[in-house]
Amino acid sequence: MYLVLLFLFFVSSQAIRSIPIIENTPRLPRFSEAPEYRNGAECPYIKSSSSTCDPSHVHVAMTLDSAYIRGSMAAVLSVLKHASCPENVFFHFISSDSSVNTFSPSQLSELVRSTFPSLNFKVYVFKEYVVKNLISSSIREALENPLNYARNYLAELLEPCVGRVIYLDSDLVVVDDIQKLWSVVLSGSRVIGAPEYCQANFTKYFTDGFWGSRVLNRVFEGREKKPCYFNTGVMVMDLEKWRAGNYRRKIEGWMEVQKVRRIYELGSLPPFLLVFGGDIEGIDHKWNQHGLGGDNVVGSCRSLHPGPVSLLHWSGKGKPWSRLDAKMACPLDYLWAPYDLYLHQDDDLQRSFSSL
Repeated sequence: MYLVLLFLFFVSSQAIRSIPIIENTPRLPRFSEAPEYRNGAECPYIKSSSSTCDPSHVHVAMTLDSAYIRGSMAAVLSVLKHASCPENVFFHFISSDSSVNTFSPSQLSELVRSTFPSLNFKVYVFKEYVVKNLISSSIREALENPLNYARNYLAELLEPCVGRVIYLDSDLVVVDDIQKLWSVVLSGSRVIGAPEYCQANFTKYFTDGFWGSRVLNRVFEGREKKPCYFNTGVMVMDLEKWRAGNYRRKIEGWMEVQKVRRIYELGSLPPFLLVFGGDIEGIDHKWNQHGLGGDNVVGSCRSLHPGPVSLLHWSGKGKPWSRLDAKMACPLDYLWAPYDLYLHQDDDLQRSFSSL
């Protein structure tokens, strides 16, 4: 009898041991390793590619988070592929310390390094508490993400030696040499450069309460030119002028006004318009063919604006990777697809079978 009980105990313990443990930890996405892009003989010599302070660098800043990591990887690849001097491009990735972010900044950093082994980059941790209490509710919950406001803090996050940077959103691809955008001259006291869209109805970006207040709307008086809409997803920024003019504080000041008296509905864009509208360096529209995301709810597809194209930007609700995966792609989404390094589960299986 004793031997029977011992046998049953052994069998049950082995059965329990064989039950697989299901972990709740999300699995990191997988990406193909990108091709390696090298400088030509005509490129400026870099003394130290890993140093953020090398004067030969073209500085590009982007946010890095779990939700948009696939878009970020495609954007980086597009910049490198079309750059005349890819080794001179230094990427500054801003990642948040939020628990909402599925993967930590260190995990995202490892993901970038495994995908782009020779990339010159640094990941900075954005402390969300700095801006969280300043954020007001918006027309879309996605616009309330504190990381959307990280561009306001680039001058403090990046090293003081970085005097100029190109800020890029994660839902775009560059199809021209980034050096051309880097070479844009910010004349006079202008702090930022971006394509302006003066045909857009500028008044709709602010509430009737704002326009009805003489104290508030007089902010646009004395500007160099008529204030026009510009998209903050593509900007050339002079960080030295930004620091000297304390523009972070000026933007925060309008966010504080918004908390007391609602003057806009659109998240992080209006404070930029309030501070810089009418005082920016206008850049050729080809550097931000924006709005390609359209309205994903109604399935609308956008077309390109007339003229040449250097950058395609899927601003709006619809993102190309989501529509491609859902087999509901818009025609322009197929222009984004060649830059997609994401490995689907089927891709992983195919790689496993091919290695057998």
